[in-house]
Amino acid sequence: MKLIRIILLLAIVNTNLFAQQEKTDAKLTKMLTELTKGFNGDVGIYVKSLKTGKIASINADSIFPTASMVKVPITCGIFNKIEKGELDYHAQLTYKDSLLYAGEDILGSFKSGEKIWLSKVLMLMITTSDNTASLWSQSLAGTGTAINELMEQNGLKYTRVNSRTPGRQANQKQYGWGQTTPREMATLLTLIREGKMINPAASERIYRNLIRTYFDHEALSQIPPYVQAASKSGAVNAARSEVVLVNAPHGDYVFCIATNNQKDTSWQSDNEGYVLIQS
Repeated sequence: MKLIRIILLLAIVNTNLFAQQEKTDAKLTKMLTELTKGFNGDVGIYVKSLKTGKIASINADSIFPTASMVKVPITCGIFNKIEKGELDYHAQLTYKDSLLYAGEDILGSFKSGEKIWLSKVLMLMITTSDNTASLWSQSLAGTGTAINELMEQNGLKYTRVNSRTPGRQANQKQYGWGQTTPREMATLLTLIREGKMINPAASERIYRNLIRTYFDHEALSQIPPYVQAASKSGAVNAARSEVVLVNAPHGDYVFCIATNNQKDTSWQSDNEGYVLIQS
């Protein structure tokens, strides 16, 4: 049985229980362990039913590269500035060529001097994982330093922005743009879902962007299109990851799957990391 469907099945079964503090689901943990056997690289998984509190995990507190999942902490950093009155969600910004991060980004196709709303920059960062929009947003949020302080304030000890952040060069060399653990990234989405990131209004706005992602061919492909899911994926050569919070009919559940040091560094759809996340 596929990994995502196992998670969904166990989430449905466990809705017969009353809400409780975190307790390990031994059956699901065993299934996940079997599914990850033989994977050529490091794997971390964290699954939690938000209705029952039951969890399953494999290396859930190990640190992994975020790749583009770092854009969730970045967007939180922007809304923290908005809450403080230092940024306006509806402000019109001016794009400059110096902001360009070479690639296939939509924002990167703009001409210097063109205008764009901050709200659209944030939308592009999350929904199409636009790197130019993301690095611009990171700067507007007060750099990785301010974003990391916000993560710390919310009890996330290992979720950090490394790139372009003073004092984090060694971490960047090891993990790239950002780092997190499967448990912490799932917790971050849970804080947003429960209206506890910045404030309820900010959490709601962040969540609305997270349910509109363009990339839906890994874990999201296993979730029916009529079931709402908030998500963010990430990928670099030797690491693939995805965090998803599903608004399932029988109760919300969240999971994060992350890999690192993969032997398979290809960018084809059958990459071992992609297959694991999709399975």
